Amino acid sequence: MSENARNPAQSWAAVRAPRPIVIFGGGSIVGDAHMPAYRMASLPVAGLYDIDPERTAKVAGEWDITSFASVEEAASVPGAIFDLALPPVAHVDVLNRLPDGAAVLIQKPMGRNLDEATAILEICRAKKLTAAVNFQLRFSPMMLAIHDLYKSDALGELVDVEMHANMMTPWDLWPFLKSMDRVEILLHSIHYLDLIRHFLGNPAGVHARTMGHPLSTMAQTRTSAILDYPEPVRAVLSINHNHDFGPKFQDCYFRFEGTKGVATTTLGVNLNYPKGVPDELWFCEKGGEWQQIPLSGTWFPHAFIGVMSNLQRFVAGDDTELVTSVEDAWNTMALVEAAYQSSASPATPIKEKP
Repeated sequence: MSENARNPAQSWAAVRAPRPIVIFGGGSIVGDAHMPAYRMASLPVAGLYDIDPERTAKVAGEWDITSFASVEEAASVPGAIFDLALPPVAHVDVLNRLPDGAAVLIQKPMGRNLDEATAILEICRAKKLTAAVNFQLRFSPMMLAIHDLYKSDALGELVDVEMHANMMTPWDLWPFLKSMDRVEILLHSIHYLDLIRHFLGNPAGVHARTMGHPLSTMAQTRTSAILDYPEPVRAVLSINHNHDFGPKFQDCYFRFEGTKGVATTTLGVNLNYPKGVPDELWFCEKGGEWQQIPLSGTWFPHAFIGVMSNLQRFVAGDDTELVTSVEDAWNTMALVEAAYQSSASPATPIKEKP
């Protein structure tokens, strides 16, 4: 095994002169991922604002940061990076109230549908915002490592990408989801669609089916999808959030198989969320033995360091590419929209016996 295969890159370069971060939103993701990540990376948080004053005070008190009383007060922090940890319905309003030319990280998804994504894109262009979308799975230690293996040719030509999940997800942690008519692809599998785009570019199309479950109040909790790439690439997703039969046969993994090697990784946070289990990364060269690559961190919270670091470094001129820019993220939203359209369309009928 080559040295690069033994030690692929797993972290983003550190921010040299961090700018203060202002967080909009006080939901569970802030305490589970945003704040732990920023503390871990010594990225300063100037304060937080949530539409619910009690929640603002609670989260601010837990993390000993300033609580802002209004959007305007939060948006007035000079030189801030604005972190919108908000439901998608709130993005447009807050973006319109940020100062022109600001830097902002928008929680995924980029709106509830492609029309809203387009509106967000147009606002960011008109206000000259340096804007990224929080597709942080790209920045997780395991995915940074696999991408490094891919770019170094350790995998060879990618021919098979599979995402498989069979688990029980506690949707009740996000009560606002119950009122949404799009849930699973828009808020969960969007990560996987975005990641596949990151490796393979935009597919020509998608065949998808997403549905609910008799024991769930969410609009959808299960999805199957095939992404249409030119041969010889096969890219598929099989997602079931309703496997409520204990941990023995739960799984959540990505497999990237190439002509020279294969990498497979466990997304541990999704198993027993939010506590999770350890992520794992395994790699095998063609004709060789499977080797486990030790990981330096986990998807939650370490990936949140990377996506914020890339934005801060891009603003400072240290990074030449904003990896999850709104321009790129719009393409992921277009793929999500196509998946819902595919799911709503009839399948190819099977001919009846004459």
